[in-house]
Amino acid sequence: MPKVKLWISIAQKSMKILIIGATGTIGKHVTAALQKDHEVIKAGSKSGDIQVDISSLESIENFYKQCGKFDALLCASGDGQFGPLASMKDADFRVGVNSKLMGQVNLVLIGQHYINSKGSFTLTSGALAEDPIIMGVNLSTMNGAINGFVKGAAIELENGVRINAVGPDIVEESPGYFSYFPGHIPVTMSRVTQAYIKSVLGGQTGQIYKVL
Repeated sequence: MPKVKLWISIAQKSMKILIIGATGTIGKHVTAALQKDHEVIKAGSKSGDIQVDISSLESIENFYKQCGKFDALLCASGDGQFGPLASMKDADFRVGVNSKLMGQVNLVLIGQHYINSKGSFTLTSGALAEDPIIMGVNLSTMNGAINGFVKGAAIELENGVRINAVGPDIVEESPGYFSYFPGHIPVTMSRVTQAYIKSVLGGQTGQIYKVL
C-alpha cells in the first residue's frame, strides 16, 4: 500500500509546462486542463505570457532563455498552406516547411538543451499525413514529416526526455474547414485534449496519438 501511495504522489507532481498556441482552437482546451495542477506558461505569436515566432530561430532561442528550465513543451501551433498542387510554388510550400515543420523541429533541437531530465516534447501533426484531401498536399507532407521526426528523435533524446505527436482529424470547433474535409467526422475537443494530456503526463515516447 505505501508503494501505491508513492506512485500516486509522483504522478501528481506539479510540472512547468510551456504551451505554444495556448489561446488557439486546440491550445485553449489543453491549457485549461493542464493549468489546474501545473505551472503553465502560455505562448503565442501575438498573445500569451511570452511571444514566440516558431519560424524564427532567434525567436525560439529567446523564448527558451526567457522561460528557463522546464518539464514539458507542447506545441499546438504551426502554419500550413491550403491550395491546389497545380498552382503551388516553392514559396507557397515553404509556408508549411518554415512554420509547422521546421518550427516544431527547431523547438526540439533548441529545447533539448533547456528541458529538465525526464521531460517531454509534444508536437502536433494531423490526420492528413495518412488521409489526404484535395488542396491539402502541403499539410499532408508536413504532418508526415513531423511524425517521422518524432519517431527518429525518440531514440536519440538524452536524459530520459520523451517526444510524441498528436495527430487529430478536423476538430468540431473548426466549422469553417468542414467543406474541405468531405466525409470526415469532426472529432471532439475532449478527445483531442486527452491525447495531449496522455503525451505530457504519460510515460510513452515516439508515439503518434491519432484522434480520428
